[in-house]
Order: sequence, then C-alpha cells, then structure tokens
Amino acid sequence: MKMGCVLWFTGLPGAGKSTLSREVERALLVRGERVFLLDGDHLRRGLNSDLGYSPADRAENLRRAAEVARLIAMSGQVAIAALISPYRVDRERARAIVTAGGCTFIEIFVDAPLAVCEQRDPKGLYRRARAGEVSQMTGIDAPYEAPEAPEIHVRTAEQSVADCVAMILDFVRARLDITASVPRD
Repeated sequence: MKMGCVLWFTGLPGAGKSTLSREVERALLVRGERVFLLDGDHLRRGLNSDLGYSPADRAENLRRAAEVARLIAMSGQVAIAALISPYRVDRERARAIVTAGGCTFIEIFVDAPLAVCEQRDPKGLYRRARAGEVSQMTGIDAPYEAPEAPEIHVRTAEQSVADCVAMILDFVRARLDITASVPRD
C-alpha cells in the first residue's frame, strides 16, 4: 500500500491557508487522489472544542491535529492540514509525529504581510482584536513565528491563487506518487 503524506499549511489568519488548501484538495481529488482536509476552524468546533488559545492549548490543538493527519496519511491518503500553527516548536513536533508514522510531512508557508491579512480579515478578527474585543490574536498580541525552511513558500499578496496552487501541486507531484499533470488556469 502506498503511504500518504501530510501537507501542513501555516500562516497568519487571512493569509490564504483555507482558500489554498481547498483548491489543492479539489485539484488532487480531480486527479483521483484520496484526500482529507483538516481545517483548523472545524477542528476547533469539534475535536478540539475544549481548548482555548493559550500557548499550551495551541500546542495541544496542533498535537491532536498532527496525530489525526498522521493516521489519515498512514491509510495512504493525502492529509491537508490548514492551521495557523504559530510556533515553530509545535510545527516541528507535528513533523516528528507524522514522520514517526513513516509518512512525508510537507510544510507550506502561506505568507502574506500583516497589513494584507488585516485588509482581507475574512472573519473580522483583526478588527475585533484592534478594538480590544479579542485577545491572543496571532499577529496582533500573540506571536507568529514564520517557518525558517518550509518545503514550499507561497506569497499570496504577490501570487494568484492559481499560481500558488500550481506551485504546491508541482512540488507534491514531483515527490509523491502523483503522476497526473498539473493544469494551469
């Protein structure tokens, strides 16, 4: 049986993790890959609903997500995890969990300047954080430690969604047993 992999999307809120992960999921499904998307917001409403936003709770949130992603990848699927994952140490722990299961871990840094993320503000969180209504907001009063050596680095303020997706798919296809061509829109 072919071993799967984990595509771990990390970046500030509003950088484009959910948008890109959904598009990558769609493109892989069209190519016949078995894919499962773990979105941070969905995990927070279910499996991780007992966790807050303290550094310890964030670490546990990511540990649980990594364990689930590992199980999915061990079944031969592509697990896509779209989570802010603000701390390097937690992302490295997620990598260790996944690779201990014999699976490939691909860190994808979805990079956009804070000003762009605040302008996008899809959930109104930055506005609320600036107004003092939300605390522990990553990028405002909680840190985000950018990856030092991600396998893939996309810049969503400079690249189109289609270009970012093509870049991700080209990288993944070159390293995994995914042979279908990558269409360019």
